[in-house]
This record gives sequence, structure tokens and C-alpha cells, in this order.
Amino acid sequence: MRTTGLGGSEVPVSELALGCAALGNLYHPVTDEAAHATVDAAWDAGVRTFDTAPHYGLGLSERRLGAALRDRPRDAYTVSTKVGRLLVPSPRGGPGDDLAHGFAVPATHRRVWDFSADGVLRSLEASLDRLGLARVDIALLHDPDDHAEQALRGAYPALERLRGEGVVGAIGIGMNRSALPARFLRETDVDVVLLAGRYTLLEQDGLTELLPEAAARGRSVVIGGVFNSGLLSAPRPGATYDYAPAPQPVLDRALRLLAVTERHGVPLRAAALRFPFGHPAVASVLTGARSPEEVRDTVAQLRRPIPDALWDELRAEGLLDPETPVPVTAPTGKEAPSPKEAS
Repeated sequence: MRTTGLGGSEVPVSELALGCAALGNLYHPVTDEAAHATVDAAWDAGVRTFDTAPHYGLGLSERRLGAALRDRPRDAYTVSTKVGRLLVPSPRGGPGDDLAHGFAVPATHRRVWDFSADGVLRSLEASLDRLGLARVDIALLHDPDDHAEQALRGAYPALERLRGEGVVGAIGIGMNRSALPARFLRETDVDVVLLAGRYTLLEQDGLTELLPEAAARGRSVVIGGVFNSGLLSAPRPGATYDYAPAPQPVLDRALRLLAVTERHGVPLRAAALRFPFGHPAVASVLTGARSPEEVRDTVAQLRRPIPDALWDELRAEGLLDPETPVPVTAPTGKEAPSPKEAS
């Protein structure tokens, strides 16, 4: 599996990264054994980049990921985690669950927003303890939608200092909106943006400002949410989009995408996985999994050849703008390397 360096850093990422929210019991419980087997399956497939966060299962995802990687050579993989939410013991201390936040775990802690410099240090220290690691490779500001100024003035300078000291290898921001990350690209020296759901076959909001800004500055973008919360995995009535039932116009567009890909004998999820790599700023695509079978299916779909004619028909049907970059098939039949990889 190909790897690419992030932005101006020396941190490598594999073209497919494993998002570990499901290992924190996202929506439904996952056993320790299944979580470990999922990471093992990703490793066996060549995945070397793993993304987690304190938010995922109130730290459960970090603990499980650390346990699954414990016997792997430390320099052989890349781990990213996030800052911005501190986990504080719940004052109730009684029964209850965290399903209001999407995770099937006991509500032993509560999340406290904190994008101060001290909050960054405390968050990373706790994450390292849960992961059982001496360092993380990538630290991301996690969803600072309503905390932009504190993130810019407090958290970001702290991350920059940690990068300068070699405590982390690369820094950035992870969001499911594109405007604020574009501002960070303009006003700071972040290495990477993790953009979820805003640069997919269904919608390309990230192409308006963020992706061109990243390309112009030599920075990298990791694309998450390529299935738009599941809609592009299996478009049908009741399918989710942005974690809620898809509105009819959105579902109709997804069904039109499905019709085109099926005419070319390509599963929609295969085209959705490959699409972001058409843009030169995209270094990796991040997808979640809760079982080895899901990992193996994702890897198989990523490796499936996509004919150029499929992209051409999507443009002809008005489902992709003519100027939207798409992956190009080389004469050998394999996808041509991106400009960054070819240089």
C-alpha cells in the first residue's frame, strides 16, 4: 500500500487509514477481541495509519488501539489522535451510558471543551497514557467549530511548540466543515487537515477553498466520511446522511450516482473510495471498521480498477462538475500516481 508524507513533515500516511471510532463502541458494542482483530486485519492489508480520539468511547478507542499495536514496531506505523475535549470523571458516578454522544459505553466521564494551551498538554498526556505510547505522530484540533479563536490563539501555538520539540511529528485540524480549516491553512503552519464528508462523490464543498489552499501551500488533506455517513455504501430509503435519515433530494442524487457506477460494473463504494485521490492535496482516505471483514472489503474496493469512462459519465450526467479532478488511469491500467507521489 502506498504511503505519502504529510505536508512539510516527515510523517508518512498510508493511502488507506483506519478510523477507530468504531473501536470505541460507536452506536453498538464491539468486543475487545473484535477490536484487536480489526486492527490486525488492517495491518495485514498494509494499512499503517490509525486515527483515534479521546471522544471515541470516552477513551476506549485509544486504549484498544494501543493494545492492538503494542507488539508492532513503533516506527512502522503512524498514530493520530485529537485535542479539544478533556475527559473529566462524571460527578454522578452511577449507571448510565454515553449513547447520547453516539457511544455504547458507560458514562463514567463527561467531555469538557478546552482548546487552551494547558488543555492541549493535559489532553495529549492522557491520550499517551491510554495508548501506552511515548509519542503520537499526528495531533489534530478536534471540531473547534464554536471555539475558533481559542483554538487559534491557545491550542494551535501549543501544538506548534510540541512539533518543534519533536513531541509530535505533524499537527493539524479535523472537522466536517471546510471554512475554518481553510482559515487555519491561511493563518497557521498546520501540516494536515482531516476533512470529513465534505469532499466525496456526493458533495465537493472542500473544493471551493480548502483543497486549493492546501495544494498551493504544499499541505496535505486526509479525507474522511467518503460514504457520507453510510449513504454511499447502500443508497436506499432510510439510509443515513450526516448521521440522520437522508433528505429525499440527497437520496435521489445518491441513487443517480449508483445507477452510473452500476452501468460500469463498479460498486458505488469503490468509486467513492477512489474519487478523492484525484486531487493532488489528498494524501489518504480514512474509513472506519468494526470487524476484519469490513476492513478486507474496504481494501478490496479500494483496489478495484475504476474506468475513466465512469468519471466521464458522471460529468455528462451533471453529477460531477467538469472541472472536478478525478483519478486518471495510467496506460498500464493502474491508477497514475498523484503529482506529489510522482515528484
